[in-house]
Amino acid sequence: MTLALDPTAQDLLFREAHTAYTFSDEPVSDEQIRAVYELVKYAPTAFNQSPLRITLVRSPEARARLVRHMSEGNRPKTSTAPLTAVLSVDLEFHERLPELLPHAPSVKDKFFSEAGAREAAGTFNATLQAGYFILGVRAAGLAAGPMSGFDRHGVDKEFFGDGKQKTLLVVNIGRPGEEAYRTRSPRLAYEDAVTEV
Repeated sequence: MTLALDPTAQDLLFREAHTAYTFSDEPVSDEQIRAVYELVKYAPTAFNQSPLRITLVRSPEARARLVRHMSEGNRPKTSTAPLTAVLSVDLEFHERLPELLPHAPSVKDKFFSEAGAREAAGTFNATLQAGYFILGVRAAGLAAGPMSGFDRHGVDKEFFGDGKQKTLLVVNIGRPGEEAYRTRSPRLAYEDAVTEV
């Protein structure tokens, strides 16, 4: 059986896509990022909760505020990427559920009235959306450089001082620069990753 997605698109999204470590100075436009969001917003989350929030870091001032919280190895690429996105979970996503799930407005209070339940569900679903976002960046013909090496508490305080959002991932975005990619590491074979019971 073959996949419905064209092989060229499969390559763009998966097989030929790599994490980028350097970027050209070509800017990433607002239109490109809007197109990414308008595509990936349709990917599934539980109860359509859509808890991912995207903070675009473009100005030199905002970039300096972010870079100081990045781990040492991530500072140069974050300093020079044309655009960086801070992906976070909205811990009050449940307030939008009556709008996002109009056929079941009671879900807001039934499942998400307690902060711990909201954080667990929101973090899981926003993490799913972060993966969708990276695929959307690739679908736009751009390279993504996702990073988990940063001071989460520092980034949260810097950008979300009210405690209503928590950072999950930082993603550099742009056209690949010189020597942007490392050699692809091996992946598990089907037999090693899939079990039928």
